[in-house]
This record gives sequence, C-alpha cells and structure tokens, in this order.
Amino acid sequence: MDRYVTMYTVADRIATITLNRPERLNAWTGRMSFEYRTALAEASADASVRVIVVTGAGRGFCAGADSEALAGHIARGGYSDGLPEDPPMPGYGVRSEFDADLAYHLGIEKPIIACVNGAAAGLGFALMCYCDVRFAASGAKLTSAHGRLGLPAEFGLSWLLPRLVGLGRAADVLLSSRIFLAEEARDMGLVSAVVPAADLADHVGAYASGLATGVSPASLAVTKRQLYGDLLAAGGPASSIAHAETTMSAMMLAPDYREGVAALREKRPPRF
Repeated sequence: MDRYVTMYTVADRIATITLNRPERLNAWTGRMSFEYRTALAEASADASVRVIVVTGAGRGFCAGADSEALAGHIARGGYSDGLPEDPPMPGYGVRSEFDADLAYHLGIEKPIIACVNGAAAGLGFALMCYCDVRFAASGAKLTSAHGRLGLPAEFGLSWLLPRLVGLGRAADVLLSSRIFLAEEARDMGLVSAVVPAADLADHVGAYASGLATGVSPASLAVTKRQLYGDLLAAGGPASSIAHAETTMSAMMLAPDYREGVAALREKRPPRF
C-alpha cells in the first residue's frame, strides 16, 4: 500500500515503524492510525521479523492527536477515530481485554520497543506506554495532556499506567497532566534508559538486535503472553507458575529449546 504518514522498513529481523509527519511533530490522524495498524499487521505476519521498533521522524515522537482532528470531534458532536469501517486489526482475537484501540499492542506476540526520540503527548504518550519496552532521548517531554483539554484519561491509561509505575506516580502524572522529562520517566521506571538523542537509534538498534538474535522467538512470544496474561489472571502467582510449567513441557520438545541447550553446552551464541 502507499504510505503517506508512516514509514515501514525491515532489516536484520527488525521492523521499524516511523511516524512521519515531522512538520507537525508526528501528530496523529485517522490516516496515520490506519497506516500504523497496517504496518503492525504486516510485521506481525512476517516470519522474518522478530522485533518491532516504533519511533518518530524529526524531533518528535508523537505530539498527540492533530489539533484539526480535535476540532473535528467538536463539529461531529463526539469522538471518531477516523478509521474506515474495516481497518486492520493487529493483535485482536488473542484476548477480549486487548481488543481495543492501542490495547491491541498487548496481543501482538512480538516485542514492541518505543524509541521515543522527542516529545510524546496525549495519544503519543499512550502509544509509548503500550509498547513493551521504552527508551527515550535526553530531555524528551512527556505528558498525558488530557486534563488541559477537559477530557478523561484516555486509551486505558488509568488501567495501564499504575501497573507500569505504581498508583501514586500514575495519579500524579494523570491528575496533573503535567509535562515531565524523560529523565524523570526513567527514575519512575517508565522508560528503561535515557540516551542522548544522537545515540538513541543506535542504542535501541543494539537492544533490538540482542532480542532478535539472542533470544528464542518462541520464548519471546510466550513470555509476552505471560506478562500481560498474568496482569489479568485471578489466580495470582500460583496460576502463573502452573501455566508456565504446562507451557514449559511443550516448549522443551521444540527446536528452539534443543538449539538453546546445544549452544549452552557448546559455549556459542544460539542460532534461532
């Protein structure tokens, strides 16, 4: 398909999705949502892709919904996601709890890394939160932004953010809608590392490459399902342990396990 506001590339088992409206700090539109979903669906279906990286073109990650789109909601008399009637549905169908806008990230079996190269506000902030791992450029400005627009916390952030940073920190960020920097996000555990902007892409690339080449793709998929499934499980750690033991028995019969054991015994990197 022709892409106008995103870029999609695959190299060395890593798919990179770049939000590409740099003149608007990659502000989100219905077209961008459609193209982004399409790219995620493509990466999910491509067996050569092991890891997905999401980033922004220019000096911003995503400044949130485009201001013209926000004004359009007023004209229409309510919210519209701007998608066609039958949009791509990556990550849907895994669990009903993930079948919603942005929550679909949790249903995609491949790890998704946010390379937050600049400002992330509103929807852009939610998007980075729904990625599995986040790295940010030094000084990048982050905000949920909804309070300054007279809106509720959006896209399930009131569920997700307390699970990422704890209730007190989530309450501060969401109630105030304040702007805070990547360095504070690192201190609260929201991002894994803060890197100078000029070095961020290389840092994220090295991390993604480590996942793509050094970790079994079957293990990545199962571990991601465990992470988010256990957040929703009623049985607590006992249920998690029982599920892991059952899954482990099956995975020990698979090629990735045999290769992992062989590599360990032969003192070499695994060839998954």
